Amino acid sequence: MQHERLGCLSPLALLTTGITVVILIVAYITGGSAMFSPGALNAQAGAEIGGVASHAETGANCASCHPAPWSSETLAGRCMACHTPIQQDNADATSLHGGFLAQDIHSTCRDCHTDHRGPAGELTIIDPLTFPHTATSFDLAAHAQTEQGLPFACIDCHPDSLTGFELQLCTDCHQELDPAYMDGHLLDFGTECLACHDGVDRYTHFDHSQTDFMIDGAHSDPACRDCHSNARTLADLQNTPGECQACHLEQDAHAGKFGAQCGACHSTLAWKPAEFDHDLAAFKLEGKHAEVECAECHSAGYAGTPIECAACHLEDDAHAGQYGVDCGACHTPADWGEATFDHSLSAFPLDGAHVQVECQDCHVNGQYQGTPVECAACHSEPAFHAGMFGGQACSECHSTIAWQPARYDGPHTFPMNHGEGGNTCADCHQPDLTQWTCYTCHDRAGIEGEHREEGIADFSDCLGCHPTGEEGDDD
Repeated sequence: MQHERLGCLSPLALLTTGITVVILIVAYITGGSAMFSPGALNAQAGAEIGGVASHAETGANCASCHPAPWSSETLAGRCMACHTPIQQDNADATSLHGGFLAQDIHSTCRDCHTDHRGPAGELTIIDPLTFPHTATSFDLAAHAQTEQGLPFACIDCHPDSLTGFELQLCTDCHQELDPAYMDGHLLDFGTECLACHDGVDRYTHFDHSQTDFMIDGAHSDPACRDCHSNARTLADLQNTPGECQACHLEQDAHAGKFGAQCGACHSTLAWKPAEFDHDLAAFKLEGKHAEVECAECHSAGYAGTPIECAACHLEDDAHAGQYGVDCGACHTPADWGEATFDHSLSAFPLDGAHVQVECQDCHVNGQYQGTPVECAACHSEPAFHAGMFGGQACSECHSTIAWQPARYDGPHTFPMNHGEGGNTCADCHQPDLTQWTCYTCHDRAGIEGEHREEGIADFSDCLGCHPTGEEGDDD
């Protein structure tokens, strides 16, 4: 019976494979993994670390850097075991390596450092186009190309060491680009370029609108140093005060009387002309006041200017101070002549016919304060009263509506409703109140004739027989 061939799984094939594996393992162990080396190690001597001054001095012992595949160690860990100063850098986020680690950028050594490129090969390989230079606290946004339009190379700024940088390179390079500007810039802000510049800023084309202080109007003219004097760091620039008085205190023509709110009147276009919204003050400008020049009221400054009318109009007071300083009780800012006085607020309210009387009829010669309120002060007692009332009790009979008709509610021996249609005092009292007569209405001749016919000889005392005014009255 013929057996089926096992191919690569034949006893001979398996034996050959096993022998080969054993040979490889022995070669790996005895050769320190050198059989897998991609090339010779760097032989450039540096500071001695772990007894060697270069990778080549490890004697091609791969295991000194490369852990076994089954080991929990890493190549980066082996690097740190020798390069202990880098461990200190990693703990400092402000250092080169620490900055990368903090941002999880290039977290393995081999991202930038490699070997096996020969005894004189480079140990640090960096592509300027992809290298995250921002992690070094200086962005290359403004240094993408040289003045000649060529891409920047690391050696342009780091001629001696990638981990070092001389600030003099900044001034040397930019001095060639614009010597006049740099001369002034160095005088204004010093030579510590990196204290202010991070590679992202706009340099001479800085956009101030990105800050809290907008540059416009006359602020566009001053040089940076005029506001940022003695600034030597970015913090100095950022902490420059934005209040007006920080720069203009010595120019304050108001001597600080208005405080620091310059923008309430002034704009950035120019100090003058200035506009002030007087509605924001305790004294609003209305009527004629809106036409008055500021200096006429603020002759001694602005703060504390009195707002009483008398402060400005005392010399114009036609009342000679009789009404005190409450001018607004009668006058308005519209015009002095358009004065109105609410007489109901005084001791003598106006009503009836008094409302139509001109002010000067009672207030003769402009005399207002102390004007008497008695009727007799304006209305002398008529002769008809014959002094019976003393000129003081007018209101007992008369009203402010009109002098006539008048009413009398006092004692009276004869009915005052005598006759038809009512009576007036003068109907019976002639020629004044001290006398009376019935013959104003009754025919004297007729009365005498009737009484003589009746045998009544004494008919001069009418009330003696007619006390109520009725014809049948007697004693």
